[in-house]
Amino acid sequence: MESALIGDIGATNARFALLQDGTATSIRVLPVASHASLLDAIHAYFEGLDQSGEKRPRIGAVAVAGPVTGDFLSFTNHPWSFSISGLARDLDLDHLDVINDFVAVALAVPRIGSSNCRQVGAGSPEIGTPVGIIGPGSGLGVSIVVPVDENGSTRWVPLSGEGGHVTLSPITERETALVAWIHRTGRAHVSAETFVCGKGLTTLYSGLSALDGVAQTSLQPADVAGRAIRGEDPIAVEAVDIFCGLLGTVAGNLALTAGARGGIYIAGGIVPKMGDFFDKSQFRPRFVAKGRMRSFLEPIPTYVVTEEFPAFLGLAELVESNAKRR
Repeated sequence: MESALIGDIGATNARFALLQDGTATSIRVLPVASHASLLDAIHAYFEGLDQSGEKRPRIGAVAVAGPVTGDFLSFTNHPWSFSISGLARDLDLDHLDVINDFVAVALAVPRIGSSNCRQVGAGSPEIGTPVGIIGPGSGLGVSIVVPVDENGSTRWVPLSGEGGHVTLSPITERETALVAWIHRTGRAHVSAETFVCGKGLTTLYSGLSALDGVAQTSLQPADVAGRAIRGEDPIAVEAVDIFCGLLGTVAGNLALTAGARGGIYIAGGIVPKMGDFFDKSQFRPRFVAKGRMRSFLEPIPTYVVTEEFPAFLGLAELVESNAKRR
């Protein structure tokens, strides 16, 4: 199969690679803020390929952090926008697929094994049932992948959506107070992504500081998580604990909605770095805490994806599937 350009474009970083014989090679990570557009970032990547002597591909597949609803796309959490047909023309590609970034992670599920994920809590996957994917990063990505039998073999069909923007359901008094605090700032809709993403960690830290009458400190998401994991800042510890609990609630909602008895996979750039803190957090207890539906959720396994570039696995699945159909 001929080589292909693959890219996973988030709000912070644009990740590119060449797909050759099913494997991502020549991987580069470029900061989004350093480039005026997606086209500029791809040109920068191609310049690196030219210097290394790699041949430019004629087909491409790109995953983007935002809804894919037509030819013209805008990113949710940064200012890039582009036309799919225009990008393919500008890059002289014969074929270009563009999908949501968490659709790409959903397509990766068949290729994720025990070596690139770890299980949190009990449960075993039920073969032939849907799988849910959720991941806090710059935003909160959500997708579902459904197995479909085709002439005795299984084809995985991803369902695209914007589940990170569902209305948040606070459970504890502290969470309810945080939602009320957000409302007082003039924000009418408090989504899951409001708290369950990188920026959400800093929002939680600021909210808890305000509720406790503590002078606010300007922190980056990694600072909040780092302070919590090291146990050196009680507000950070509480912020990350609430983050994990809310993620458990949202993931449990996803499992119920999708009937995801094949498991829930947690991707994104935040949770894999938390290690034992996450495994011992309120995530799993909150995941199963659905009243009469607890018995439905307890057998469903939850996994943290530790693969560094899971979207590349999904884009490889997409490119290979399309090649078989052409």
